[in-house]
This record gives sequence, structure tokens and C-alpha cells, in this order.
Amino acid sequence: MIRTLLFTAEGASRSGGEELIEDWRADDSSHIWIDLQGESMEREKALLDAFECHPMAINDAHRDRHPPKIEEFETHTLIIYRGISSFDAELNYEPQQMCFFIGERYLISLHPGHALSIERLFGHEGSILLGRSPEHVALKVMYTSAGFYLDSLLAFENELSDLEDELQDAGTDKLMRRIINYKSRLVKMRRIFNYHKGITQELVAFDYHHLSREDPETLHAINDVFERFERLYSLTQMYYDICGDLIDGYISISSHQLNITMRVLTVITAIFVPLTFLAGIYGMNFSNMPELSFRYGYFILLGIMLLMGGGLLYLFRRKGWL
Repeated sequence: MIRTLLFTAEGASRSGGEELIEDWRADDSSHIWIDLQGESMEREKALLDAFECHPMAINDAHRDRHPPKIEEFETHTLIIYRGISSFDAELNYEPQQMCFFIGERYLISLHPGHALSIERLFGHEGSILLGRSPEHVALKVMYTSAGFYLDSLLAFENELSDLEDELQDAGTDKLMRRIINYKSRLVKMRRIFNYHKGITQELVAFDYHHLSREDPETLHAINDVFERFERLYSLTQMYYDICGDLIDGYISISSHQLNITMRVLTVITAIFVPLTFLAGIYGMNFSNMPELSFRYGYFILLGIMLLMGGGLLYLFRRKGWL
């Protein structure tokens, strides 16, 4: 699907299809935003060639799972970043690659599937931003997409808080598997947001021709995007650390409970070992055992065994082992 948004020199905005490209070419003061969703590689290449986009930039845009990057060419600047088509409070997400070709008077966005941030801006708000410059639209799309991620991450914070309470009340292996699953997802998300933070750091640190920091509004938009992605990275890192602490806490509690169980079993063993020893001696079938003929030998032996068991119990209680 090819959609276009045209902002003319008179301040009017129009939306439509490919037919607006010719109107844009006829008006040297107009700006255009071309959004390509799910188009074939051949169709995208033909349109990008028509805008004199660099062949290396086109190849990078068409590579599967290309690392996020920003690169400047003679007529345009290329931004590739890892978008997320869906994201919820359970950290279930579907990534998708998004590409921006930012020229002097145009913005071309490429993405394979539905993009919430583009859908939100492709209208009145997008036309206002397009009237300022195409780079304002690209930066706002990135800022808006980061906002969707941020909302879901903040919702996950409530889920994480509930997990902490459940773990303290009654930790189970099922609960631990959930935490480990979340930790695994956070690792992947942290990697994605680290990429995003990296390319926005480049925007802050270096002056690109089509994303000039000399314009105060552009610089402000760049800083906003950088701060939002930096916060996303910090949140994922913090949640990752919390999940790690919960796992360590669960393992510590389990180890402590196991130690208590083993201590009780050890005490029981220590009490019954000498009793078993005495029972083993007098259970032997030898004819010449003096104690066997003693009238009160049975009762004396039981008394000794009771005294030994009671004495060991008293000793272990006094030491705090029971």
C-alpha cells in the first residue's frame, strides 16, 4: 500500500496515493510524505530510484534484520531502526524493521506491516509536522513509537510488583518459570532499545545535513527522542535486574528451606545412630553374651537408650538446631 501526504506552499495539506508525487514535483516549495507498507521489493526500489536514493541505502533498507543505523548520503539521510508492531504488558512483542529516507523536501517511510506510530501521525498532526520539515515527521514517528513501548513497560511494572508479592507469599516453580521467561524477553528488548539509544546518540552528537541541529526545533525533537529511548533502555535494564534479584531471592529461600529440612534429618539421624548401634549389638545371636542372662538387662538397655535419645534432643535444642 502506498499512501502520500502533501503539504503545499500555500499551507494546504492533501492525502492520497501516487498521483500526489507529480503535484509535489511541480511545486518546489511543497513537502511530501510517502508511506510504503508491505510493498514488493521491486516496487519500492523503483520508487526510491525515482527519488535518486543511493543504491547502497536501498540495499540496506531491503536487507532482512539489518542492525539499526543512521547514514548520510548526498541527497538524503537513511535511518533504519527496529520497530515493534505489537507490544503488551506481558512483554509479548512482534518486531519489524522500519526505514526512513529523509530528503530536503520529502520523507519516504518503509515498513512491512501495520505501524501504530505512523497510523497515529498520518493525518492532521502529520501534515502540521510535514509543513515544518520532513525530518520533524520522522523524529515524531520515532518518539511516538517509543511512547507505545513506554506505556507497555510501565504497565509491566504493575505485573512485576504482583510477582514480587506472590514470591514472598508462596513462591512456586511455576512462578519462577514466569519470571525467567520475562527475564529472557527483557534481554531481547534491552538489545533493541540499546540499538535505538545508539542511533539517537549519533543524532545528538553529529550534525546531519537533513537533521540539522542548528534548527532549535529539530534539536529539541532530537533530544526528546534520545531521552525517551534512553529511558526505555534504563527501564528494561532495571526490570531485568529486578527479575534477576527475584530469581536469586527464590533460590536463596529454597536453599534455606532445604538447609532446614536437611538439618532436621541430620538431627534425627544423629539421635537414632547410637540407638541403632546398641540394638545391633544386642541383636547378634551369640551364645556367650553376659547381659542376655541378666534379669533386668532389657529394662536397663531401654533406659540407656531413652537417656541417650533424650540427652541428644536436649543438646540439639539448646544449640538451636531444633
